[in-house]
Amino acid sequence: MKTAITVPEAQISNRWKWPILLWPYLAVVLLWLFGGINPGKLVYDVPTLAHFPFLENRMAYAYVHIFAFVPVFLLSFDRKVHYYKSWLDLFPSILIMGALFVVWDIYKTLAGVWGFNDYYVSGLRIVYLPWEELLFFVTVPFASIFIYECLNAYFPGDPFARWDKRITLGLIIGCFILALFNINKAYSSTTFILTGGFMLYHWYYIPNTYRTRFYRAFLVILIPFLLVDGVLTGGFTKEPIVLYNPEEYMGIRIGSVPIEDAVYGFLLLFGVCYWLEWLRKSN
Repeated sequence: MKTAITVPEAQISNRWKWPILLWPYLAVVLLWLFGGINPGKLVYDVPTLAHFPFLENRMAYAYVHIFAFVPVFLLSFDRKVHYYKSWLDLFPSILIMGALFVVWDIYKTLAGVWGFNDYYVSGLRIVYLPWEELLFFVTVPFASIFIYECLNAYFPGDPFARWDKRITLGLIIGCFILALFNINKAYSSTTFILTGGFMLYHWYYIPNTYRTRFYRAFLVILIPFLLVDGVLTGGFTKEPIVLYNPEEYMGIRIGSVPIEDAVYGFLLLFGVCYWLEWLRKSN
């Protein structure tokens, strides 16, 4: 009598591994190819927290980069953190994620999901984007990862490690639920699907050697991030520097900052952190 051939449970699991991990990215591709963008005027009227007259000029976006980059650069030579020693791994990590986000940025700009107020930018555009917008993907990660490195140097513990599974799975499920309920909103759906998909991959493949450390850092990063993004989204100027199509995001703001911006920033910075730690391990 022939013995029945059984497939090991691990092989069954592996058979479904890639479809589970790849479907979020395929979903985004399908949304970009076949999902329509609702036409609408970009919003100029947003909540204002305060008004800084020195920002009312075409250097406003450039000032954001000076504010984000210069103090961190000067502090990079701190004897305990030695941030400058991370630059050989950090800048390639920033360039990898920046390139991906620039493609996303170009597509959404051309599609009318968001745009830029000419009053607050110099006017020089590269691949359809203001040069200041391209620099955003360098200066903001550079300044944000500095906070991550400082916390690791001065507070080496990992207080969230014991709750890694609960936090990570909760964030993944939350992202996918929000994407489902906002599937017709281009900014919301793309942001939540990509964030949930990347976190699913990270949880499945990457041991928690730094994941919850990044969560801790992001809670601190949110404070300067919301200030910087508050300038860009009109919290401190008469009109926003970055304009949004109201049909393509949820309309929930933290001050003047759309909630999607915080998730967008989380994905950008978590991606930079991922490549930074990968390059460190490889060297």
